[in-house]
Amino acid sequence: MTLQKTIKRPIQCSGIGLHKGRKVRLGLRPAAEDTGLVFALHDQDGVHFHKPSPSAVVETIMATTLGFGSRSLATVEHLLAAIRGLEIDNLHIEVEGDEVPIMDGSSASFIFLLRAAGFRRQSKPRRVLTLKKPITFQQNGKWIKAHPSERLTVDYTIHFDHPLVGTQKLFVDCVPESFTRQVAKARTFGFMREVESLHRNGLALGGSLDNAVVLDEYGVINPDGLRFPDEFVRHKMLDFIGDLAVLGLPMTGDFEVYCSGHALNNAFVRYLMDNREEYLELDVSGTRLSPEEAFAPEFAPVPVWD
Repeated sequence: MTLQKTIKRPIQCSGIGLHKGRKVRLGLRPAAEDTGLVFALHDQDGVHFHKPSPSAVVETIMATTLGFGSRSLATVEHLLAAIRGLEIDNLHIEVEGDEVPIMDGSSASFIFLLRAAGFRRQSKPRRVLTLKKPITFQQNGKWIKAHPSERLTVDYTIHFDHPLVGTQKLFVDCVPESFTRQVAKARTFGFMREVESLHRNGLALGGSLDNAVVLDEYGVINPDGLRFPDEFVRHKMLDFIGDLAVLGLPMTGDFEVYCSGHALNNAFVRYLMDNREEYLELDVSGTRLSPEEAFAPEFAPVPVWD
């Protein structure tokens, strides 16, 4: 039996938001068994607690943004990918600002923070979403195929009409060691020709060569180049793992993904949720339960910083 996991102690950091370019403060705190992932968002009238869900995603342009009433939180996918990649089940995520800090554009800084906080096994068995049967979800020539499995694997293919990118493929068995080694360090990327348009729309104001790989017509303009020859497909896989995490619980399955992005990722998890009686089961230490038992666990507020 695999037990649930949280972190040993609170830890904090600050950084710049990718899109607004403003300073953001992030805190990660241990959470009790069956809490799942809880966002604690600061507002003028106090701190409000929210859980991620596919229906809470309100924007998928350039990043995944969660919306809770009048509040929104952008660029959650890199942090969520790190949490899922390290197989952390319960965590309070405290944010001052409307974005998760972009850090270096990958999950590496979040992996460092979580490891620095340490891990603690808890008393209850892990709750994991599993597939009842295979599913193929496609839109506009892009697709996600998934098969039932007791583990999480991702076989990802991208194609960009650019001489340095072209077609790239990668398969990863997403246990903590392989996620950390093969996926976590891959940075977000973009094209110079898109920058002016993004700025006109109030996006990527905090973007720089310190937190993104930028390509001109021929290659990478970052002085230090790439971290991996296929860093682009690795980052798309990172995004996919983070976007799966808005389900609120870890999910297993063998996933084959072709040219997906945040919009298709979210459409896929929304479809799974809308049809959860047909496709999803909750696995608790080998016992299969209805998915209705998975998505409404109680959680208690925790102290917040002064």
